[in-house]
Amino acid sequence: MGLLDITQKKHTIRRNFPVLGRFRYLLESIRPEIMQYFVETDTEGRPINRILRSLVYRRAKGENDTEPFGTQLNIYHSGYEWLEHSMYAKQNPQEIGEFPRLLIGGKDCKQPYSSSLINISAMSFGSLSNNAVEALNKGAKMGNFAHNTGEGAISDYHLKHGGDLIWQIGTGYFGRRKDDGTFNEVTFRENALKPEVKMIEIKLSQGAKPGHGGILPAIKNTEEIARIRHVQPGVAVHSPPSHSAFSNPIQFMHFIKNLRELSDGKPVGFKLCLGRKQEFMDFCEAMLATGILPDFITVDGGEGGTGAAPVEFSNSMGMPLREGLVFVHDTLVGFGLRKNIKVIAAGKIITGFHMARAIALGADGCNSARAMMLSIGCIQALQCNSNTCPVGVATQNKSLVKGLVVDDKAPRARRYHDATITSFLELVSAAGLNGPEELDRSYISKRVGAFDIKTYDEIYPYMKEGALLNYETTPEDYKKFFRLTRIMR
Repeated sequence: MGLLDITQKKHTIRRNFPVLGRFRYLLESIRPEIMQYFVETDTEGRPINRILRSLVYRRAKGENDTEPFGTQLNIYHSGYEWLEHSMYAKQNPQEIGEFPRLLIGGKDCKQPYSSSLINISAMSFGSLSNNAVEALNKGAKMGNFAHNTGEGAISDYHLKHGGDLIWQIGTGYFGRRKDDGTFNEVTFRENALKPEVKMIEIKLSQGAKPGHGGILPAIKNTEEIARIRHVQPGVAVHSPPSHSAFSNPIQFMHFIKNLRELSDGKPVGFKLCLGRKQEFMDFCEAMLATGILPDFITVDGGEGGTGAAPVEFSNSMGMPLREGLVFVHDTLVGFGLRKNIKVIAAGKIITGFHMARAIALGADGCNSARAMMLSIGCIQALQCNSNTCPVGVATQNKSLVKGLVVDDKAPRARRYHDATITSFLELVSAAGLNGPEELDRSYISKRVGAFDIKTYDEIYPYMKEGALLNYETTPEDYKKFFRLTRIMR
C-alpha cells in the first residue's frame, strides 16, 4: 500500500505521507456523520436542525412531542419570531373545528377539491424509491390528505393505495410526452381522468433550482423509471429549463384552460419559485386580459429542495418563501384576483408555527416535502443525489429500498400530518381566533434588531384591493414593474 501511494501521482497527500495520508480521505468521507452526531448542537444543523428533525420523528411515531426546561432558541437574537397569543384563548382545537378543509376550484372548475391544510409536496418516483412513494401515498390515503407526484409522472406506486394525487406537469412532460419531448394531449387526458388525480399542477420552477429544470442522475434512471417517464434508461435526465407548450403569459393562460378542459374540469394551477417580479405581474395582466384564472398557485421558496441541485442554484437563486409569498398574495390582491385563486406555500414547512406564519403572510394552505420524508425514516444523510440513501427513501438501490417497510412507514406519515395539523390548530386557538382564515400578519412578531420588534404587517404592509388596476393608486415600489406600453385602466 505504501509503495502504491509513493508511486501514484494523483494525490499529493498520499504521495507525501504514504499509508497515513489515507486516513485523511477516510475522515473526510464520514465528516457529515461526525458533524451530525458529535459536533452540531440541536439548533445548528443544516438544512434542518436536530430540534425539528426530532420533532418530526416523535410525531410520526406517536411519541411525546413536548420539550422540557424551556426553549433552546436565542429569543433575543435578530430573526426570532413568535405568534401573539390572546388572553381569551380558546380551550382546545375542537372549539374551532378539527381539521378544517380548503376548497380549491374557481369559477371554471367543475370538480373542486376539498384539500387538507398541509399536503405532501412534489417529489417524483425516481428521486424517491418505490417503497417511499408507496408509504407516502398510503399515509395520504389514511389521513385524507394529498400527495403531489412531482414531475416524474404517475407510477403504479402512486396508484396502488388510492391516495389523492396532485399531478404535476413539468417542463419535460414525463409520462405525457411525444417522442420529441413535447406535450401530448392524448396521454395527458388518459391520466388526468384517473379518479385518484384530484388536481393538476404546472411546474414553472422549483425552490432548489429555479430556472434550471429537474435532474435525475443516470444511476437512478432504471428501466422501470424510464418506461414511466417515456425516456431512455441509464442516462441522466435533465428537464428543460422552460416549457415548450407556451412562450408568453397569454399562451400560458390558454394552456391552463386547455388542461382544465382535458381533465373534465379538475382544478388546474401552477407552481413557481418567484424570480423576476415583472413576469408575475405579466401573468396577472394575462389573467385579466383573457379572463382565464388558475384555480391555485403554489409558491415555493428558494430554501426548498429534496434532491439534486447545482450548488450555485441551491444557494444563490430564487426568492425565499416569505418574500415570494407576500409578493404573490399582494399582487393578486392589487389586481383584484386574490379572492378567486387559492395560494399554497411550500418551502421548509415543518411545524404548526411554520404553517401559521405562512398562512398569516397570505397562504391558504401548505405543502411539505422534507418533513414528510423525515416522517417515513429519512435521517438527513445528504445522499439524495448519489443513490446511496441508507434508509431507502431517496435511492433506487433495491438492497437499500427493501429496508423501508411500507406498512410500518405509512402510518407514520399520517401521524405526522395529523399531529402537525393539531399543533397548528392549537396555535390558532391560543391566538383567540375562530379559524385559520382569521390569521393575518399582525399576529406574527419578529425581532429585527437588539431593541427593535416589528409585526409582519409593519414589515410587509398590506396591498389595497384593486390598487394595481389604476396607475394613480399603484404603490411607488410597484410602479417600476409596469411596462411603459401598458394601458392602465
